[in-house]
Amino acid sequence: MGSGVQEQRASLTQGEVLPRASSSQSEGLKHTRSVINSLFSGALAGAVAKTAVAPLDRTKIIFQVSSARFSAKEAYRLIYRTYLKDGFFSLWRGNSATMVRVIPYAAIQFCAHEQYKGLLGGYYGFQGKALPPFPRFLAGAMAGTTAAMLTYPLDMVRARMAVTPKEMYSNILHVFVRISREEGLKTLYRGFTPTILGVVPYAGLSFFTYETLKKSHAEHSGRSQPYSYERLAFGACAGLIGQSASYPLDVVRRRMQTAGVTGHTYGTILGTMREIVSEEGVIRGLYKGLSMNWVKGPIAVGISFTTFDLTHILLRKLHQMGYTTR
Repeated sequence: MGSGVQEQRASLTQGEVLPRASSSQSEGLKHTRSVINSLFSGALAGAVAKTAVAPLDRTKIIFQVSSARFSAKEAYRLIYRTYLKDGFFSLWRGNSATMVRVIPYAAIQFCAHEQYKGLLGGYYGFQGKALPPFPRFLAGAMAGTTAAMLTYPLDMVRARMAVTPKEMYSNILHVFVRISREEGLKTLYRGFTPTILGVVPYAGLSFFTYETLKKSHAEHSGRSQPYSYERLAFGACAGLIGQSASYPLDVVRRRMQTAGVTGHTYGTILGTMREIVSEEGVIRGLYKGLSMNWVKGPIAVGISFTTFDLTHILLRKLHQMGYTTR
């Protein structure tokens, strides 16, 4: 009988402890699953968006790093000449490097944004709700900065591949090897400062605009989730505002990244800006290719935000269905 009581106590003790451990494990599993969902959704969003606009993006970079005057007609001629000379798929030259950079960049950025939203929501007392304006901007800026810091050398490689003939660099690894051997490892981070300075307003305003439009839509329509075409429109507005605000720094970044293959020597941000302005003017220099960005940017950002949201919602629903069936 004594052993029966001991077994019963042991059983009770186990009964009291196990639910707590199970609850803790469940929370940990839920958080891990949320992070994985965000990483996957972000990676897919970045890949789909960048591939859709790759020919326009490559054309924009070529104009950004040259002193040739930009116009829509000249951009069309460049695309057409590239197609005639090197074939249709040459319009996507450098896209493999773009994917190597964009997939981790977008995955980290979207995942970091979800985490920063949660942290700032807890700090400001808005856990599970839409953040106030400044924390909303801050979450986006911090997410963009985190992603840029972790993936910058890949962006450098992508810019080099976009503006050089295919004979110069055979693949992504070849770019890394040649830059490291001929120009030094520090070159892989050339243009890093203007990148970070540009990412703060770009990512901050992009996420801020998108989240604000979704919040305003929910308040006025009574629907918690916008339709897909509405998400695309919100993302397009976000891209237009974010890219316009940070564009001059994007031009400076590209000039500094490609200095080794264009024959220029750009040392500092202000020095690069001064040289661009003195040679090409403010509008034609620092804002070269912006009109193309107004076409490319909203499309890319709209696709990116929409793909992330829809994929994230789909994965969450699939997990819920899996949970309810078990």
